Amino acid sequence: MTKAMRMMEQHLSLVDGVVFVLDARCPAASFNQKLKKLANNKPVLYVLNKGDLADERADFLIKLIKEKGAAAVKINAVNSSSRRDITGAIESLVAEKRARALEKGQTKVFRFMVAGVPNTGKSTLINLLAGSKRAETGDKAGVTRGKQWIRCEGFELLDTPGTMPPAFDNQYLATHLAYVGSVNDDILDMDDIALALLGELAQKYPKRLEERYGVDGGTPLEMLETVCKRRGFVLRGGEYDYERAERAVIDDFRKGKLGRITLDTAEDVKGLAF
Repeated sequence: MTKAMRMMEQHLSLVDGVVFVLDARCPAASFNQKLKKLANNKPVLYVLNKGDLADERADFLIKLIKEKGAAAVKINAVNSSSRRDITGAIESLVAEKRARALEKGQTKVFRFMVAGVPNTGKSTLINLLAGSKRAETGDKAGVTRGKQWIRCEGFELLDTPGTMPPAFDNQYLATHLAYVGSVNDDILDMDDIALALLGELAQKYPKRLEERYGVDGGTPLEMLETVCKRRGFVLRGGEYDYERAERAVIDDFRKGKLGRITLDTAEDVKGLAF
């Protein structure tokens, strides 16, 4: 991550603005203050991607970000209909510069750095704008390894590796990153992640758990056992297959099978300097 941050700092002088991609389900958790400081005085656009997986609360969070004086837009980068929204938002960052260039008879190609924590959809966003698969994508953290310049209509984008804060000072927000797959699953205790996710969903979206798994209260472990019974995750001898149930809950959440969910709250966003 230190290497990625250094590379971004070296190339910042080459761009006219920065596009920070956040996860609409957890925009506060996916906001990296170090990236914001790195942008310095460059114009910034916050793109809340995966809007199709977030509930209506994400719209209110966008409003809060805008009230802080930042530009923000919610999209779904896998849906071509979002292309116009994001193109217009990016162009607005340099509208005055473009107008001044045109007055001088200059046709300038503006460049933007695309940054964010892993698995927020940076490369998918770039492919949407480029109109073809130009950047490597994946459903796990750490797919983009180096920088890539991608030519789009009227501007160029610099794809960068996902960067994480060097330390998670706020463990509550850090778990949200684990839920959405921004932290490599291989370094996580998935038992703890699944149980924590069930506990948080029971507080914020209890109806979703009841509809999907028949869960109606109880401790996170009791909820997981209900998932085992509902899904038939039972080993020989009648023991519950907790591992399969944990993976099912996490996958269902990440793929939107539990419905549209936004984990972060207004208080989470208010406390950050966008």
